[in-house]
Amino acid sequence: MFGNFTYEGGYPKKRQWAIDTLEIHTPWVLLLDADEVVPKSLMTEIKEAVEGPNPADAYFIRKGFHFMGRKFRYGGFSFDNILLFRKGKAMFERLLDNSPDNLDMEVRERLIVKGKIGRLHSALIHADQKDLQAYLDRHNQYSTWEAHLRHEFFKQDRYGEQSIKPTPFGNAQQRRRFLKKCIIRLPFEHFFWFIYHYILRLGILEGIPGYYALKIRSNYISEVNAKLYELRRDVL
Repeated sequence: MFGNFTYEGGYPKKRQWAIDTLEIHTPWVLLLDADEVVPKSLMTEIKEAVEGPNPADAYFIRKGFHFMGRKFRYGGFSFDNILLFRKGKAMFERLLDNSPDNLDMEVRERLIVKGKIGRLHSALIHADQKDLQAYLDRHNQYSTWEAHLRHEFFKQDRYGEQSIKPTPFGNAQQRRRFLKKCIIRLPFEHFFWFIYHYILRLGILEGIPGYYALKIRSNYISEVNAKLYELRRDVL
């Protein structure tokens, strides 16, 4: 028997603690949030992948995006994330040990995989039933966490002690981390983010819900940079 998880800061947070501590009796681990659903097509893909003749050590799975009761196709909200992996082949990044957010589960931390990474094509269904206020409250917590992460990044030029290597020629996570490393240095980052996703990624085709979702995300970036400015000012 194992005790309940109690977060007292630092590393690990909840998911890494579960990977390290719990008795996992299967050779594979699939990470799911409480509001995510595995459709039949994805279940079939997972079965074929893990029972195939030469399975990878981990797999990217696309996380679908729902907002205001609508499944989004455009705007670049959906992204690939490593969610399925062999036991013992992956661990979460170690980014902030002294985060002020009190979030007990990984937020933007990604899995570092030792071995070959594959990709599945069917997406998870994100059936988020929370109201808009809960969505905004969550983003406020996340923006505090990310502001402190960026603050540490600009001091050390790296994301934590153990993190995804940023490179334009790597896998999806590594490319996203490389792009972020470049973009966070831009002035008016939130403005360019909005234009890119609303126009170039066709977020405009999602109508009013798409506009509001992108504005909220753009405002989130502004909040991150405002909190980052405050942190920098306080240490001067």
